[in-house]
Amino acid sequence: MIDHIIVDVIGAVRTALEDALLERQAIEERFQIDVFLGDLSWETSYSLPGEGSPPRVRADVTLDWPTWSQSAYRSWSIGENPEDLPEVAIEIALRIQRLAGPVDPTMILKALTVTPPLLGGDTMEKLGATIEQSYQPSGEGSGNPTRCAIEVGYEGTFHLSEEALSDSEVVDKQFAPLGRWIASSLVRLGDLKLPFLPPEDETLDV
Repeated sequence: MIDHIIVDVIGAVRTALEDALLERQAIEERFQIDVFLGDLSWETSYSLPGEGSPPRVRADVTLDWPTWSQSAYRSWSIGENPEDLPEVAIEIALRIQRLAGPVDPTMILKALTVTPPLLGGDTMEKLGATIEQSYQPSGEGSGNPTRCAIEVGYEGTFHLSEEALSDSEVVDKQFAPLGRWIASSLVRLGDLKLPFLPPEDETLDV
């Protein structure tokens, strides 16, 4: 059985991102269950509207709902007092892709100076930048053979208070600023003067 509180959190994240006018990348969404441990995870990706496929910039969001949180929530729901209230682990990756060549990661980090909003009173930790680079030999594809991407990660924990456990609207309100922060961060990344390749749908029409 899936606890409704994690469904509420997923719904709050979706609402926050869509209220910020971001577009969901449907093929990127996954809901997974660890059949051995019982942990649940949900992954989704959103981008700025009109970016093409794949988008130049996108946000990947992952929620992890561990087994102990399920147990704590069920104890709370039947009137017991668990030692710790449940929590959801959150990871966000702000990604620039479709790059025609390597870029200076310092430029990317400088564009992301705004601190993420608090989630349930806790801050998210900014991680380092991860750089990806692939090379496609001549004759195995069209266009520039070098393709690069760079992403900056954030991670944190959403501690569910008694108030949030009792009222899904409280969860919605706490996640609303996160959607606006992600949208503004993607806009700043999209405004950088970087060498982008055309979207794949454009390349196919040439």
